Amino acid sequence: MAAERGERESTIVVGTDGSDTAKRAVGEAVRLARALGAEMHIVSGFHPLHGARVAGEPGGEAGEWSPLPESQVNAILDEAGAAARIAGAQAHIHAVPGDAADALLSVAQEVHASLIVVGSKGMHGAKRLLGSVPNTISHRARCNVLIVATDDKLL
Repeated sequence: MAAERGERESTIVVGTDGSDTAKRAVGEAVRLARALGAEMHIVSGFHPLHGARVAGEPGGEAGEWSPLPESQVNAILDEAGAAARIAGAQAHIHAVPGDAADALLSVAQEVHASLIVVGSKGMHGAKRLLGSVPNTISHRARCNVLIVATDDKLL
């Protein structure tokens, strides 16, 4: 066995915010976890909204993205974890306070990940210049990184 020979077993970390593009990245991580017999860790970063208010028109959507409340993050992670387990992957979930990239990197270090899987959202256009989760991960990860083509414009 790999552990008996001193080799590191495969551990995959993937992030989700519940979006369709994130679901594509999770799906690819599930596929890889099953193929490699790897353990999977599904992560979502969040910012606690202790009394915070989001500006926007009454009854309308806010003009800017706002962090998800912890309860919504937990529901997203529960759904992603259940889907991964139904597909045959061994999956653990992590709701981590803070920035999404920092959350992924923190869990990856904690579980000694061999691979971080992220979607390509934010890799093109103005967001690429300002920084994005996949860009940050690709520069700071201490393990392999797979950036899955999840942008509808690329598919």
